[in-house]
Amino acid sequence: MKSDFTLAFNEIVEARALPKEKVLEALSQALVSAYRRDANVIDSQNVEADIDATGKPRLLVEKEVVPDVINEQTEVAIEEARKIDPHVNEGDMLMVPVTNLSKSFGRIAAQTAKQVILQHIREAERDSLYKEYIEREGELVIGTVQSVSSGTITLELGRAEAIMPQQQRMPTERYKAHEKIRVYVVEVKKTNRGPQIIVSRNHKNMLRRLLEYEVPEIYNGQIEIKNIAREAGYRSKVSVAALQEGIDAVGACVGMRGMRIQNIVKELNDEKIDIIEWDADSSRYIARALSPARVTRVFLEEELDGVRTATVIVPEDQLSLAIGKEGQNARLAAKLTGWRIDIKSVVEAATHAITQIHQPPLSIIKDRYPELVSEAFRILEKKAANRAVTPEEYTKLTQFVEVAEEVLFKQRDASRKERYEAIAMVRPLVPPAAFKMPLSELELAADIMDVIDHLGSVGELWVRFMADEAGLGRMLEDGGAGTDAMDAIRDSLDDLVVPEVIEGEEEPEAAIAEEVLPVGENPPDVAFSEPLREVEEEPVVDEELEADLATLVADAETEQEPDTDDAGSKGKKKADKKVKDRRRALVYDEEIGEVVAKRRRKRTGSAAAAPEDEYDEYF
Repeated sequence: MKSDFTLAFNEIVEARALPKEKVLEALSQALVSAYRRDANVIDSQNVEADIDATGKPRLLVEKEVVPDVINEQTEVAIEEARKIDPHVNEGDMLMVPVTNLSKSFGRIAAQTAKQVILQHIREAERDSLYKEYIEREGELVIGTVQSVSSGTITLELGRAEAIMPQQQRMPTERYKAHEKIRVYVVEVKKTNRGPQIIVSRNHKNMLRRLLEYEVPEIYNGQIEIKNIAREAGYRSKVSVAALQEGIDAVGACVGMRGMRIQNIVKELNDEKIDIIEWDADSSRYIARALSPARVTRVFLEEELDGVRTATVIVPEDQLSLAIGKEGQNARLAAKLTGWRIDIKSVVEAATHAITQIHQPPLSIIKDRYPELVSEAFRILEKKAANRAVTPEEYTKLTQFVEVAEEVLFKQRDASRKERYEAIAMVRPLVPPAAFKMPLSELELAADIMDVIDHLGSVGELWVRFMADEAGLGRMLEDGGAGTDAMDAIRDSLDDLVVPEVIEGEEEPEAAIAEEVLPVGENPPDVAFSEPLREVEEEPVVDEELEADLATLVADAETEQEPDTDDAGSKGKKKADKKVKDRRRALVYDEEIGEVVAKRRRKRTGSAAAAPEDEYDEYF
């Protein structure tokens, strides 16, 4: 027959779903606490307890081995100690069993034991719940609505509770108490009051998990979900791709007679779901993402800063369908594909092209395709008069739009290539150390830093400022950095001091750094105003003399400018620029056969007697 201890012990283990070791540890700690309180044991004295399977406790107290016992609570005679351990000596510390352990502690000691047991069991239960649900993070669970207050819904998940904040709810749903719903576990946090479980109904991964449950091919890895764009409660788009030949990815997700997708739609409260086949060709992928609208043509453009724009031409009757209600279809397609989508109807694109037909680059169409242009004129006039346009005329208008968009696309592509070439030419002129300097060195405003942060370094910003100032200005304007952003960047770059040797790197042995100017493979015949002098290997620079020269030139230039604050500021900038220009010159190096930029430097001693146009270092 089982003892009362065994029955109570098993009841706690089953009710709390805890391992037996945790419950035994809690009982042992409670027994130690109760004995300390009952026997008034000091904190420095070690006390241990264990409980066997029958529930019989055993207490061990640390005592010092002495020849004569003065304090029985902390000392033990050597004769008694050697009965426990024959090898013990005087002065050793020994764990001695408590022989006079009372069957019942006092009221205070018993209350202490009870509190210790409850505390340990609660902590063990919290750890158990956290370990259980942290493994279910990112999975679906079924919960019962317990309460709805202040926009936050509390769900009961068996032994644990979860919360669903307002931003994680579907706007089209209303929840009632005691209603069972399926939710997605977003996050599990460990707190002092137990695990905090946050669940969601509008997370896009909830749709992913529902597809895995309903479509075995996705769960088995035969079909891959490429991306999901979701506006919870209204509409979602899912792109899928088959990883095994012979499988129809879209058909498998829809199911026979649409049964699989209908089960998901029902679970999501009649949310519309579009299943789209993924394509490596971005043009076809974007056209499919805009379904159910039909697309005539897609033009893809990728800018310097990674902004990818797709210009989509659709028939007149498909424009509203492509855009969707309040732009929903186009917005979801953009999220799904990762492209910025600009949708135009054939009539809209043709009207814009006709208004620009006499200006470059569209003027070339008028010369090459005069019949097509005149036909487009006639059809647009007919459309403006609200007369019926035949399908054949729409086809002809579509041809005109495709030709015009192709010409505009080629012009923009050529402009992008010029910008790339300009950047490639300017990049070698920027000091290498600038590319390792963070943008924070410029101390620009926060709104400017947010726009240019993706450039990464001062060097990249410097290159863009020199080679693509117009493009940088447009980027700052689109990012809302303000009208004075370019002036602020210009002033910061003017005041920037770039170290000649990058911190953490050794100074190169050769003090000559040479850069070839992008003037072509063979240098042109250039008449240089100053003679080419021999480059010295170890130039001696008088820094004070250079500073004085810069001051004198700045003062001379300032005196020539009007005596106003703005004029004085501009004069100083011009003086600084002239000083920089006077220190540099383009020189044809006969040894390498190319044009290089060199820097003049003043010298001390005998070197100071050299002509002023002496060059001592490549720039």
